[in-house]
Amino acid sequence: MDVIRVVGGARLAGSVPVEGAKNSALKLMAAALLAPGRTVISNVPRITDIAIMGEVLRRLGCEVTFAAESDPVPASPTVSPVPDSLPVSRASTVTIDVPPMPGCEADYDLVRRLRASICVLGPLLARCGQVRVAHPGGDAIGSRGLDMHVAGLARMGADIANEHGFVIASAPRGLHGATIWLDFPSVGATENLVMAAVLADGVTEIDNAAREPEIVDICTMLNQMGAQIDGAGSATLRIEGVPELRPVRHATIGDRIVGGTWAFAAAMTQGDVTVRGVSSTFLEIALDKVATAGGTVDTTDDGFRVRMDRRPRAVDVVTLPFPGFATDLLPMAIGLASVSEGASLVTENIFDGRFMFVNELVRLGADIKTDGHHAVVRGRERLSGAPVRATDIRAGAGLVIAGLCADGVTEISHVHHIDRGYPNYVADLCSLGVQVERLAAPQEPAYRM
Repeated sequence: MDVIRVVGGARLAGSVPVEGAKNSALKLMAAALLAPGRTVISNVPRITDIAIMGEVLRRLGCEVTFAAESDPVPASPTVSPVPDSLPVSRASTVTIDVPPMPGCEADYDLVRRLRASICVLGPLLARCGQVRVAHPGGDAIGSRGLDMHVAGLARMGADIANEHGFVIASAPRGLHGATIWLDFPSVGATENLVMAAVLADGVTEIDNAAREPEIVDICTMLNQMGAQIDGAGSATLRIEGVPELRPVRHATIGDRIVGGTWAFAAAMTQGDVTVRGVSSTFLEIALDKVATAGGTVDTTDDGFRVRMDRRPRAVDVVTLPFPGFATDLLPMAIGLASVSEGASLVTENIFDGRFMFVNELVRLGADIKTDGHHAVVRGRERLSGAPVRATDIRAGAGLVIAGLCADGVTEISHVHHIDRGYPNYVADLCSLGVQVERLAAPQEPAYRM
């Protein structure tokens, strides 16, 4: 297991590209199951989670091939074992050949590594009339139940049970349209229900639906496939079921969380970073917080630029569903507060375990007190380098940036988490002029009794 070694006292400066959104590409790959034939998705980030999803689809009977963006899509994809991580490259095009009837069981050994694999539930139920999916794993950031997925599919005519760690669903008479109200605008539930509804008989309305850009992206692709979805980006979705869909080519939108990470990194290090490949409209509140902290934010045709010429000022942050402040950017918001002038109140409203990484930031000298879903952060001018551990994808990325604001050297372990969401993270940091390297972790000594 590798570590990332960061030399503190650095300032980020330069330009950095952002690839396709992880949280979109994974669901687009699942949506390919809805149409037999070849679907091609471009601008897919080359990260571990994408590799795992590729293997999930292979085990469902699909042929899946990854190619670097500069390489032509192969005329005849072949099935080959997928590694734990993809080769270094900016982005991939993934070609998915879906059989006339895919498999209907997603195995535990893969699903436990990737929560997003639960999104095969809706499309497989719609295509096959039955599905068996293991309860998902993923980041340890709190409880993320499947109640809304299950309740919505049940209203559409599915019989659902939980047995031996699997969600087992069947619709022997097919799915039908329904009116569904979500208690919370869950992204995962919205995606699963939309993918099930596009092939259901009749009209489905989803109220209090998620509004994230990733929802708009999947609805755009589904409409290109022949679905009839209205209201993407609003709180109400109307889906008129169709008999069948067709495969398409589609480009993934830019990753707003990676883009937001670079925005906060520029602010924390008093740097000057231009981010390319993601729309600033996806990050309006996050960029407004950076500006309130004292940064200068300029939008460009394909991204934005963040400059910070002074120590940041403290700002309060509250996470909310889109268009609110994204929960995935909370570690960066707390990192910014840790080096700002004054005290900040940070409130997390989405995941009950999001503050798990705080103890690691405290090891770097941050002054943070948590109480329930609130954190009070009193800024320090400098942090202090120390060994820390990444607890999830975003916390890992945030700890690396915090290490840039610390005196001395910081080593971050468990960096496989970062690999799940950030392609070329170390290389991108180095391109922005800082001293960061990835090293093999030292072997633990053996002790005798």
